[in-house]
Order: sequence, then structure tokens, then C-alpha cells
Amino acid sequence: MSSLNIEIRPVTPPDVPAISTLAREIWQASYPGIITQEQIDFMLEQRYGHERLYDDLEDLHKWLDQAFFEGRRIGFAFSEIRKGEFKLDKLYIHPDVQRQGVGGRLIAHVAERAKKQGYPCVVLQVNKRNAKAINSYMKYGFTVREATVEDIGGGYVMDDFVMEKKL
Repeated sequence: MSSLNIEIRPVTPPDVPAISTLAREIWQASYPGIITQEQIDFMLEQRYGHERLYDDLEDLHKWLDQAFFEGRRIGFAFSEIRKGEFKLDKLYIHPDVQRQGVGGRLIAHVAERAKKQGYPCVVLQVNKRNAKAINSYMKYGFTVREATVEDIGGGYVMDDFVMEKKL
């Protein structure tokens, strides 16, 4: 797949159910073995429930973008301004098109937005055990800034690296 054929466009309210479904499909393929199924289910409901996504669409400090290849939705990226930084909060690519430049295109799209907004870098958080994602982010210029453990409720924590990409 050539990245030239990837179309990126904003998520709109009619896209919410499809984004929620795509998130579930990607998480079920990506996170078993990294976090428990119970935590996967908890986090999917917390972050990808329809109401949460509709609320995110209305927030002027959040951007939700989706990637298509030949009319098929294959991934998405959510970015936001959080704690004075430009954060790539979510980046998910369908497993059957990973490692083909889709993530890189979405990262470049988000980085361009951050740059236009005057931010010197893009930050993200990634599970410390998600070596595949960490290696991918490093390929696109991110470096580890710090390690964090954050209580997310329900008896679960996010044990993450904070990574940043200078613009």
C-alpha cells in the first residue's frame, strides 16, 4: 500500500459507531498479553463508548481524524491540547495494514496541526510492554521522555512511557 493512496479526514458524528467498532477490533488484536481482557473491556468502554466519542467531537481542543484506503476505514488518530502540550492521545491502525505507512501519515498529519498551533513537540503515552508500538513511534522520531503509572479507576493503571517528537 502506498501512503499516497491514504485519505485522512475528520471523524464526524455519523462515524462514531464505526470508530467504536474499529477500536474494539484493533484492541482485541493488539492488547491481549499486554493487559488483561478485563482492562481492555474497561478501557474500551471508558474511551470509545459512543457518548464519550460524541463529547470528544464537540471539544474545540480535540481533533479526531480517520484514515481510509480505497474507501475502507483502516485507522484513526485523536489529538488534543492537554496540560499545555499537544498530545497524540490515540493512534490505532488495523492490524492487516500495519507497517505500511498509515501510522506515519497520521502522525505527520497530527504533527503538522501541532506545528500550525505553535507547539514545539507532540507527546504521547504508550504502554511500556507494547514494544511494537514503541519501536514504531521511535521510527517516526519519538523519544522516551519519562515513565509514568496512572490510576485510571476500576482497579486499573496505565503503566506507560511518555514519548515526544520535536517539531
